[in-house]
Amino acid sequence: MGAVKTKRMPRAVREQQMLDAAVRTFGQRGYMAASMDEIAELAGVSKPLVYLYLNSKEDLFTACIRREAAALTAAVRAGVRRELPADRQLWEGLGAFFAHTSRNPDGWSVLHLQARTHGEPFASEVAAMRAEIVAFVTDLILAAAREAHRDPDLPESEVAGLAEALVGAAESLAAWANATPGVTARQAAGTLMNFAWAGLGNLMAGNPWTQPDPAHEVSG
Repeated sequence: MGAVKTKRMPRAVREQQMLDAAVRTFGQRGYMAASMDEIAELAGVSKPLVYLYLNSKEDLFTACIRREAAALTAAVRAGVRRELPADRQLWEGLGAFFAHTSRNPDGWSVLHLQARTHGEPFASEVAAMRAEIVAFVTDLILAAAREAHRDPDLPESEVAGLAEALVGAAESLAAWANATPGVTARQAAGTLMNFAWAGLGNLMAGNPWTQPDPAHEVSG
């Protein structure tokens, strides 16, 4: 195969073109199966140019993770209007999350599947993104508590746990929605909103689920 001819363009534009090709390749083929030759061909550049810009396959994959993570967190933050009631804020945040992962299935595959299963430093990059989203969701739940005037009854550790559970559910549901034909981002957001807000609404109203008395539980 002859050398790929490239047109002159700004380095930043060319680099994004390479990252687009890399995200598509990593997302569809997986990190181990993806080759630099394939990525270069898809980007319409030579393999030496990919190495010149992005150094190595590991560095290229890390750059993909960082770009997709930044795009996802920005989409979620931009989707929430803080002047709205708490339930609408959560709905818009979930809607933005599922809309973004639906529009960018390869990017979501890179973040949710590939980066997490290939060890460090990739997993740490995703963990940092996830921590930012969990912190944002924690803030939304605290806003709901303030709106319901129940701040004293929601310990910080419980709010953090609720945020972790909600983000984990969103991640799993996004993977399922992307793999299930006919499921829209709005439907996925509605499913999780119904699941989460029913519980959160009761919690904010002062009606938490009461744990059974351990003395009356049947031991296994």
